[in-house]
Amino acid sequence: MRVLKIVLLAGVIAGASITGAMAAGGGGGGGMSSMPSDTGPRYDPAEEYAKAIRAIQEKDYKAAARSAQRVADAAPKSLDGWKLLGVAQAGAENWKGAKRAYERAFKLAPEDETVRGGLGLALAKLQDAKAQEQLDWLKARAASCTSNCATLRSLAADVEKAMTPAGATGASAALEHSGLIFSADAGDRAYVQAVGLINEKRYDEALASLDAARAAFGPHPDILTYQGYTWRKKGQFDRAEGYYRQALAIAPDHRGATEYYGELKVERGDMTGARQMLAKLDASCAYGCAEAEELRRWIDAGGEPGL
Repeated sequence: MRVLKIVLLAGVIAGASITGAMAAGGGGGGGMSSMPSDTGPRYDPAEEYAKAIRAIQEKDYKAAARSAQRVADAAPKSLDGWKLLGVAQAGAENWKGAKRAYERAFKLAPEDETVRGGLGLALAKLQDAKAQEQLDWLKARAASCTSNCATLRSLAADVEKAMTPAGATGASAALEHSGLIFSADAGDRAYVQAVGLINEKRYDEALASLDAARAAFGPHPDILTYQGYTWRKKGQFDRAEGYYRQALAIAPDHRGATEYYGELKVERGDMTGARQMLAKLDASCAYGCAEAEELRRWIDAGGEPGL
């Protein structure tokens, strides 16, 4: 296996930009040069994620919610995007908005403790009896917990307090126990550590580090690509494909995701699909690139070269 390259994400995100201004329109029979879907604003979800975190740190929760909503719209399968939106809406004390965000997160990860806690808090603040269901789940999980149980118990206590008539627990608890990392430096460290662990074939540890990096940076295509790569190395091809597709939905020309998705197709025996990925790389690499050459070797070998 070739050694994976590290791309530090903080600089990538800091340099990202929002693209796509509304095109000038005109009446008078000139005809339409483009459709609204082609000319509407397009947002980089990783950049919007970073903007939402900065706004949360500045306690500008309404601005945070706007950016977090853009993350969720651009990457609807991003668990961290919906969690971030839930945190922002809770900070703004928009409990209906927080409930909707956590409900979407719940559909993606029903076993996530912080999602259960955030949803429970939102329901409690709305005086919704369904908060009891979340509290019962948190208490049952806490009762069977054997290690690293402090956050889980705090979540249960916060939801229970919010359910009482005088309970003031709410936005602060959602922020404190969100499970999100609001530090680019911590995210970079987690990302670098993950790549090293992948190279050492310590895949379970790598996935934990990638989760931490994604909590810091949101749905960044580099992180999603490595998550797909790692799940692929664990033999879980369906899961790997999901991450590759997420990465390419955000960044259609991402060379790493395209190469690895092509390799996955080779491993599945889908040579037609693999060649389509190679053609895509050849089209984007005017003078050739390592990703195209590596995928070409996989196709020629009918699998991982050298095995």
